[in-house]
Amino acid sequence: MDWVLSGATLSSVEFREDCRWSPRSLIVTALLWVWSDEKTLKDRFATARKIVQRALHLSEEPASSYQAFTKMLRRWTAPLLVLLASAFQQRMRRDLSKRFRVGGWVVFAGDGSRLELPRTVSNEQRFSAGSRPAAGTSAAPIVPPKKKPKPKKKAKGKGTKAQRRRACRRRKASRARRKKAAGPQLWLTAFWHVGTQLPWDWRTGPSDSSERDHLLQMLSGLPAGALITADAGFVGYDFWKAILDSGRQFLIRVGSNVRLLKGLGYAKEKNGLVYLWPDEAASKGQPPLVVRLVVVHNGKHPVYLVTSVRDEKALSDKQVIEIYRMRWGIEVFYRHFKQTFERRKLRSQSADNVQVEADWSLLGMWAMALHAQWKLAQAGIPVRRISIAGVLRAYRKAMREYKSRPDAGEDLWSLLSDALIDEYVRASKASRDYPRKKYEPPPGAPEIVLATREQKALAKKIKRELALGLTA
Repeated sequence: MDWVLSGATLSSVEFREDCRWSPRSLIVTALLWVWSDEKTLKDRFATARKIVQRALHLSEEPASSYQAFTKMLRRWTAPLLVLLASAFQQRMRRDLSKRFRVGGWVVFAGDGSRLELPRTVSNEQRFSAGSRPAAGTSAAPIVPPKKKPKPKKKAKGKGTKAQRRRACRRRKASRARRKKAAGPQLWLTAFWHVGTQLPWDWRTGPSDSSERDHLLQMLSGLPAGALITADAGFVGYDFWKAILDSGRQFLIRVGSNVRLLKGLGYAKEKNGLVYLWPDEAASKGQPPLVVRLVVVHNGKHPVYLVTSVRDEKALSDKQVIEIYRMRWGIEVFYRHFKQTFERRKLRSQSADNVQVEADWSLLGMWAMALHAQWKLAQAGIPVRRISIAGVLRAYRKAMREYKSRPDAGEDLWSLLSDALIDEYVRASKASRDYPRKKYEPPPGAPEIVLATREQKALAKKIKRELALGLTA
């Protein structure tokens, strides 16, 4: 905890004089609270409070009321989050400097995921998608139920037995996802640092929040010149232009929902050069976005990658492919957070506490993984070999035995040294068709068309006006 908090300037945070919490004791309690494996939030708080009382040698006991604790967190999480996130980011830059860049670039992956919430009135009102009819009213007139037609008999022998079994599992998974989507959910969008495989920043909102809006809100918090990589959902002229205007670059997969131009003549033409210039942007006199298209085959189908870095010396095709491959790590991060860290469904019954639980859970996982990586980096352990499940077990074991000195080989450092993934390559794909897995078709190929004579003339005009400073 001393290491985690050493970079945070807590002198700017002042509680009331009669408050029995200090900024330090509140932060440590909140981190232990989210690390705890007790079943209920109240039991986790009770455990964390006992450890803090003993470990920090507090002269005055902190308040024992869970309601008072959550009230303090609701009031102070926002400013404490800023301080801690800044301290953790500085730690990543300084203590993990050898891993901070990938191919000379500071790379961040952006993506979103949903967290389930308890079905309470408070959570449904704040986090469910769309609006709901008021109590006692109906969204549609009541009509008598129609007589259900007799179901048609399914054709027998359609496909092999294995194919029918897979189709059945997919239908069950689809029904389960629709049922899950009907309840209140928290949408979480994060920037994940590719080099250190640690979170960097995040935003939350209702289940129908926009991932792209969340990422745009976080742009200013990225280092200047950073490279953002994302999947095919993060496309659009305004979105890409906002990234470029902020001084950052992007590497994004594109699919059939994107139309690209070639041969426009706006920039010096070369192999792979294409333009994003929708009709709406052209009609407003906005310039085309000049990007580079890289196509790679993943063994099943071609993958189309677009980057704003046109200089192949600064970012080669090989680096483009490797960096996008590393983007998959953000999916693993969400899996760790939701499965290993058991945050697939948050426990807070009140919407006011949902944000608190989500923020401190993310901070807790970040602090734990950052400290463990720093310790293991000193022994030359690469980040790919660190087991998040093993790290979590090590911290929880230390928490359970806080009253006594650890036996030989059971101190935190020894436990972290064993929290490693073996290097055996597993080739089994037995879980490929497991019902929980998503079955989404590939995004397809982008539409690439040759620029028309009118488009070339308009592009030339806009380029000339920009050179003369006549356009915005």
